[in-house]
Amino acid sequence: MTPALAVSLHDVAPATWPLCERLLALTDRHHLPVTLLVVPHYHGTVRADQAPEFTASLKARVERGDEVVLHGYHHRDEGPPPRTVTDWVERRILTAREGEFSALDEQEATLRVGTGLECLARMGLEAQGFVPPAWLMSRGAMAALRQSGLRYTCTRDRLWSLSDDRSCHAPSLVWSSRSRWRRVVSLIWNEQRQRRLRASPLLRIALHPAEGRYPAVMAHWARLLNTLTSYRRPVLESQYLDAQGH
Repeated sequence: MTPALAVSLHDVAPATWPLCERLLALTDRHHLPVTLLVVPHYHGTVRADQAPEFTASLKARVERGDEVVLHGYHHRDEGPPPRTVTDWVERRILTAREGEFSALDEQEATLRVGTGLECLARMGLEAQGFVPPAWLMSRGAMAALRQSGLRYTCTRDRLWSLSDDRSCHAPSLVWSSRSRWRRVVSLIWNEQRQRRLRASPLLRIALHPAEGRYPAVMAHWARLLNTLTSYRRPVLESQYLDAQGH
């Protein structure tokens, strides 16, 4: 079977939408469906359901074949301080205090997921799944998701069906653009990683709005998409996971 390619756009919110549109223009050139990771109240800026033009833009994207998933509520890590070295590296180095669901208990995670879904419902949007900010998720958060009625969740390298706990390998290419050295290392890493994963049945590309600020990053994504679309078929994340269950 032809290997698959799934593209996701993280941190989708009214405040980031102009940069999101730059990246969507890139995926649209290849007619790629995109999983849109919507943050209802991103960093405390304008709430998504209070931005009618943003709502209309998302609805138009869904009508053309994209899907919406919930991506936290405000994308800030306000949980208890890290207790181990691993937690500290994941929550303070690999991400800039944005792993919102990394340390939440089940009750708080349930509240935030429910509040986020209510926001999307007011916009007339239905979430297909949930992706935790920075792909960091506590046991309490996972327990909350299993009771949420959502279809799926994921980490950087796996997709999970929430209805039956089925999972599959789903490696991702992702940039880090917070500094010049991170951008340079990301270019080298992703080039090598996509070659190593050439035989993988699924490869995911995770785009972030901030990357739209850097022409070199955009050029790199354009080259990667040209390469990957030459031998991979485009799918949405939920579609691929559903297909694995048949």
